[in-house]
Order: sequence, then C-alpha cells, then structure tokens
Amino acid sequence: MPKTLVPYAAPDISSVAKSLKTALDERHGAGRPPPTHVELLNLLARAAGARNFQTLKATAKPVVATAVAPEVAQDLSPTAKKALMQFDAEGRLVRLPNKFSVQQMTMWVMWTRFAARRDYTEKEVNAILNSQHTFGDPATLRRELVEMKLLSRESDCSRYWKEPRRPDADVRAFLRAWRAAHRARSRLSSS
Repeated sequence: MPKTLVPYAAPDISSVAKSLKTALDERHGAGRPPPTHVELLNLLARAAGARNFQTLKATAKPVVATAVAPEVAQDLSPTAKKALMQFDAEGRLVRLPNKFSVQQMTMWVMWTRFAARRDYTEKEVNAILNSQHTFGDPATLRRELVEMKLLSRESDCSRYWKEPRRPDADVRAFLRAWRAAHRARSRLSSS
C-alpha cells in the first residue's frame, strides 16, 4: 500500500515541543509505556492544534510548489489551478479529485505518459499509472482514461492504446503549467 504524505505545520515549534513533553511526562508519571506509533501521531496532531491525526490528515492539503511562471498562472482557469494542486512535488497525482471537471483535467497528464501508435498490455498500463500517482488505484485511473476516450482497449482488456486527441485550449494551458512546474521542481531537486 503506498504511503500517503501528510504535511505537518505548526505556528510555533516551541509550543509543539512543550505540548509533547507535557503529554509524555504525564504518560511516564502514570506508569504507562511509551506511546505507540498511532498515539504519537495523535500527540503530534494535537500539538499542532488538530483534534487527532485523522482530523489532521483529512484537512491536509497537498504540498505543491507553485513554480509556475506568473504569466502562465494568470492564464489558467480556476479548474486548471485546482487540477495543478492535485500533484505532488514529483508531479504525481496524489488523489483522484472529487470535482469531475478537475478530475478530467488531471487525466490529461496521465494521457501524456503513453506513447502514440503503441500497444500496451494491462500490466504495462498499470506500471505507467502506478509511477504517476500515489494512491494505489491504477484500475480507477485506467477506467477513467478509457471513459474519457483518452485510451482505448480491446473488450477482453488484452490490448490498450493511446487515442489521438487534441486537448482544448484550457487543458493545453494546464499541461504547459504542469510541465513548467515539474521541470522547475526537477531542477531544484537536482541542485
């Protein structure tokens, strides 16, 4: 099962340390063993102001470096801006968006990962999709790509291929911004 990254932020590291120390001292004073992994996650979440780790995880937003040139970003639609936020620093999709229009836009990034005029097995499609997302559900992504007619397949799923499609202007602007952000992040990480 893939690991989901949860960003952690607290307004003051000193108050986090004080809160953790107090909680750990209380446990020790009561003769209880050190906290388990989940208990420690809950302590950290409470120190940052969340009710527990699940609450922190549910309210966390994906961390995305917005290394998109201002002139490109101003040309993006609200849907494209939301779609950009669905990707992590490596350019992988972190979740399947709830909003259908945002979901469709993110599928175009997946579509760009396939070569034209080439046949793929289901296993090859899954391998490509798994390298491009973090939530471990290539079947859903595969199904969405087929439903959007970005990929086609034989009825027995023995062969897949990329459909020749031309994205509309909004999707092209989104893909340019996604590539620019991904290239900028790649340069930063390689320095």
